[in-house]
Amino acid sequence: MGTFVLLALLAGAGYLFVYKRFAGPDHSRYDQPFLDLRKLPDEISDQHLAVVGRVRRFARDSATTTAAARIQMDEFLHQEVDATIENTVCNGVPGEWVTTANSDPDKRLLYLHGGAFRVGSPLSHRYITSELARRAGVSVLAIDYRMQPEYKTIACHEDAGTAYRWMLDNGPAGTDDVAGKVFVAGDAAGGNMTLALTAWVRDQPIQKIDGAIAMAPLADATYSSPSFRRNLATDPFLGPALGTFARIPPFLFAMFSSRNLGASPRSPEVSPLLGPLDGLPPTLLQVSNAEMLYDDAVRYYNKAREAGSPVELQVWPTLVHVFQAFGPELPEAQDALSLQADFLKGC
Repeated sequence: MGTFVLLALLAGAGYLFVYKRFAGPDHSRYDQPFLDLRKLPDEISDQHLAVVGRVRRFARDSATTTAAARIQMDEFLHQEVDATIENTVCNGVPGEWVTTANSDPDKRLLYLHGGAFRVGSPLSHRYITSELARRAGVSVLAIDYRMQPEYKTIACHEDAGTAYRWMLDNGPAGTDDVAGKVFVAGDAAGGNMTLALTAWVRDQPIQKIDGAIAMAPLADATYSSPSFRRNLATDPFLGPALGTFARIPPFLFAMFSSRNLGASPRSPEVSPLLGPLDGLPPTLLQVSNAEMLYDDAVRYYNKAREAGSPVELQVWPTLVHVFQAFGPELPEAQDALSLQADFLKGC
């Protein structure tokens, strides 16, 4: 009996230790629903059903190795674009400048692609970067940052900071003039990096960001947002990959995933929602209410607004994760990219 009690006490102490170390703080007061949808559910285009079908087939046939998955993602999202692509290296970080005829070399946007910190590349996201260049008249620097499993997540963030500093004094076609305006944008994991970078730049004695865009950002690496589980069945992109893990308690999922972070999941370095959100640049968040990361965007928006930062949230119903990448097929993606361009022009 005494041994049983001792084991039970040790198990309970271990449980409390893990919970306190990995559980996210209570941000439920920032869960106020966002009801100002860009469209009503019955107004979503018929083309969306075809996109959902493509995404489901992609998830079903997903590769089993990291190398194969990276090739598969590039092939799945890649679109031929009408833009000039110029390879470059940003203080050791490879990347590419994406420009169009109306791109201003003094208006520079750092783009951070999504892909769960494991897949994705400037190639897979070239449709989004070329559209931002064309619609907003900016020169886009898309970087090929280090990813898991070869590196920890914190290396992704380090590369983003390195590229941002480099971009301040280096433009497309070898120009070395100081940037006039600088922007940052990203989706999903890249949205996480975008929000973390805006806070980091705020605290550094360097040129500040004039505007930031985050599409379906992962804002909380403790995975505590309700939609991470509530929207499991409505997110055909993330649901199949994360379904098993999303069914366990959030703090245990955070513990399992933390070995790839290189930082505590509670650190604002990887969980920008958990840091101070005052003094941020104008920021545009876009998300679908069907995404697992929906509440990350809602919580970030509500907390940042409470802190006095100029943050805007745009929500669509039903649409797939990072629907903006399906622009050639989805009218809603075209609308979202136009709104992004309008936002950048207004910054």
